[in-house]
Amino acid sequence: MTAQRKSGVYIMYQQNTKEVISRIRGLTDREVYKSKEIHGDNRLVEYKRSSFFGEFLGNFGDPIIKILLVALAFNVIIGLREFNWYESIGIAAAILVSTFVSTLSEYGSESAFKKLQSESMKSRCRVKRADGLVEIPVNEVVVGDYVLLQPGDRIPADGVICGGELYVDQSALNGESKEAHKHPGQGRGLSGDGRDFDNKSLLFRGSIVCSGEAVMLVNAVGAKTFYGSIARDVQEKTGESPLKIRLGKLAESISKFGYIGAAMVAFADLFQSVVLANSFRTELIIRCLGDPRQVAAYFIHAATLAISVIVVAIPEGLPLMITVVLSSNMKRMLKDNVLVRKLVGIETSGNINILFTDKTGTITKGRLKVCSFVSGNGAKYESFASLQNTRLGKLLAISSVCNSGASISLKGGKSRAIGGNTTERALLEFVAAGCSQMGNIKVAASIPFSSANKYSCAEIRGEMNLTLIKGAPELLLPSCSFYYDTEGKKRPLSQAKLRSVMNEMTANAVRLLALAVSEEPLSQGGFCGELTLVGIAGIKDEVRQEASRAIRQVVNAGIQVVMITGDNRETAAAIAREAGLIGSGREERSVITSDELKRMSDSELKARLPGLRVVARAVPSDKSRLVGVAQQMGLVAGMTGDGINDAPALKKADVGFAMGSGTEVAKEASDIVILDDNFLSISKAVLYGRTIFKSIRKFIVFQLTINVCAVGISVIGPFIGVNSPITVLQMLWVNMVMDTLAGLAFAGEAPLKEYMEEAPKGRDEPIINPYMYSQILVSGLYVTLLCVLFLKLPSVRSIFGYGAGESRFMTAFFAMFVFAGVFNSFNARTTRLNLLANIFKNRGFIIIMLFVTTVQLLIIYFGGTVFRTAGLTAFELRFVILLAFTVIPIDFIRKLLSGVSWRSDAI
Repeated sequence: MTAQRKSGVYIMYQQNTKEVISRIRGLTDREVYKSKEIHGDNRLVEYKRSSFFGEFLGNFGDPIIKILLVALAFNVIIGLREFNWYESIGIAAAILVSTFVSTLSEYGSESAFKKLQSESMKSRCRVKRADGLVEIPVNEVVVGDYVLLQPGDRIPADGVICGGELYVDQSALNGESKEAHKHPGQGRGLSGDGRDFDNKSLLFRGSIVCSGEAVMLVNAVGAKTFYGSIARDVQEKTGESPLKIRLGKLAESISKFGYIGAAMVAFADLFQSVVLANSFRTELIIRCLGDPRQVAAYFIHAATLAISVIVVAIPEGLPLMITVVLSSNMKRMLKDNVLVRKLVGIETSGNINILFTDKTGTITKGRLKVCSFVSGNGAKYESFASLQNTRLGKLLAISSVCNSGASISLKGGKSRAIGGNTTERALLEFVAAGCSQMGNIKVAASIPFSSANKYSCAEIRGEMNLTLIKGAPELLLPSCSFYYDTEGKKRPLSQAKLRSVMNEMTANAVRLLALAVSEEPLSQGGFCGELTLVGIAGIKDEVRQEASRAIRQVVNAGIQVVMITGDNRETAAAIAREAGLIGSGREERSVITSDELKRMSDSELKARLPGLRVVARAVPSDKSRLVGVAQQMGLVAGMTGDGINDAPALKKADVGFAMGSGTEVAKEASDIVILDDNFLSISKAVLYGRTIFKSIRKFIVFQLTINVCAVGISVIGPFIGVNSPITVLQMLWVNMVMDTLAGLAFAGEAPLKEYMEEAPKGRDEPIINPYMYSQILVSGLYVTLLCVLFLKLPSVRSIFGYGAGESRFMTAFFAMFVFAGVFNSFNARTTRLNLLANIFKNRGFIIIMLFVTTVQLLIIYFGGTVFRTAGLTAFELRFVILLAFTVIPIDFIRKLLSGVSWRSDAI
């Protein structure tokens, strides 16, 4: 405690607190028990949640996982019949890995409540009971208790101040960095909805006492406190992510495709077995159908083929690929100060339509700073350096140091203001360079700032004998007839010019603080007599330099940004203008206050939301409501926050961004943590999210093209006498290429700035768009045709000496199928006509495709009987590669007909 704080009025506050404590009887043990029965204790209510294993089982309900489970069951049946377990093992591994990682990510969010509860259980507090002043755990506080609060204490419950005076930090609850002054005398009730943070007599659980001493009467405990309501809200289940919704719709489409293909294959196989095999002769067909055992064998064979088609149609690598692409991008994002807590949050961030963001610490620096000092003649000084060697500068430094509860700390070789309130610390840091030039000056008496007086005073003795006054300009300026010039000489004060400068500053969200001196000694009634103005300090939580650029980038990406702040309407509008959120003269429709928001119905808010840019005087419940209404409109909503009060909205939003300097509760409730508290990092998260969504789409194009080909061959095969041209081990290698390796290749796609110029995807937009359908069908059907012609054309067979044996011919077919997939990966990687666009930004893709090509060549020449391969001649290999390469010009023609350019991206 500083010397100034120990003198004058502050001692009187301490005496009042002790008097209050001495007069209070406190609750007896019986009364404490009765209070617990009626109002409950101070524990946070924990609702029953699923265990990790329960969450793990629940995730098997994912739409894609359901299809894979059906495919696995069918594959096991086929495996029992044909002793082929490789496919079954691959599908099972894909299911288990993707489900486990997803559960691990989602289950972590439940720790938000545990973190909140553990924080509340750590602290103890001093309570007046019938047997005296006792220290008890916070959880044992009950309604009716009187709690003694001192600097550094965390307020243990909601209540009303009944003696003393405090400055409290409520930023964790209301998001505002300005310390709140609390004293008795304004209301006795608690609303419970978090709308009374401005009430001077109400105290809230979770706030921190910065200075002063007081006694609080507890009115609400546990779940009935505002803090407790947050604990309840963070335990609520959140809705499905946009990606999960899209994957659900994709699963339906794939299911239909698989079932239709299976039906066609079953029909084709039965038609071939019953009709074609009997040369369309009616008597032979009737005789065939008259043999029940033969008919049963045909149906079993057809059903087996149909099941195989369903298995082939399902992209079993998709869940694993999504896990791979999300996980691999986590490390890349960490380098950009973006820490991902929940994997699905990465992709969702790229689809945000509307972003609700805090002002303090995100758009602004979150720290008050003296941005300018104005002398009595209207001259403005942006830094103390230009005043340091002047008499006026010395007066300013003395006023800032001696009439303050803050002090300078030189820990670590750096000067930093500590103690006092945020305004005093900001003023002290501004004059820090002049603190060493103060000379022999001592504080004889002081009166700390109070909301009743709106000023603070300090009487100094030594080199100067003056009374220093600091307070609201509207209070001090009427008493000022003179001001000090830079040489320390008194000059007549012309307030017209000074007020013009002040009005300009307040219009730009600058708070003003007047500093003056009196030659009269300090009296118990405060200052008196004529004052001489030292100057006006302009204090502001400055907008980050990069915030305007980042906001412009996000807005250009089609994302609506809404700033939510506790500031008044005029201050909020000024900051929004400076940050580039609104233009001049657009405040009427772009800015609303919390009271206006409260009066609106949901339908009225939906009509107003598209033009909304600022919510002023906001309270915590506004955030959750805004997120909910935006989601009802089909928008993907993002929310930033750092306080305990932000946790429910962070969890409710489709993607929640917590600030790195924020509370642990906010971080635990969020999907992504912005480590540097910078809005620019949010724009980077959006860019990564869009890149990841495109990577997923590219992989889907790649894999479904192969699946269409496989289904096509299965449908056409029975008609042309082709059954399984690829062996089990060859199929295992093909699956590895299609699933794991391709997933890794597409996971490394680079985030391109041009993605931020695209409109965000809607919540209901399907994952496969018309362009992708055209690419999948055209490429898939062409590769199918290529495979059929390869297998049936005599001219092709003759090239590989088919008459002398099948080994080289079937090796060539296997090689062509794999190389066609490799070349098609280049088609899938970009929608541009230039297939090599930005390819060197994804070196992993090049390395993996070279690896696949190398392994394929090794299998061709050294696979032998294990892979059923025989070495091809140089001509045969060139021929196979040339045939596979034709997928590129075919897709090039399709792109031209689709209107794709060399530079645009259609996915």
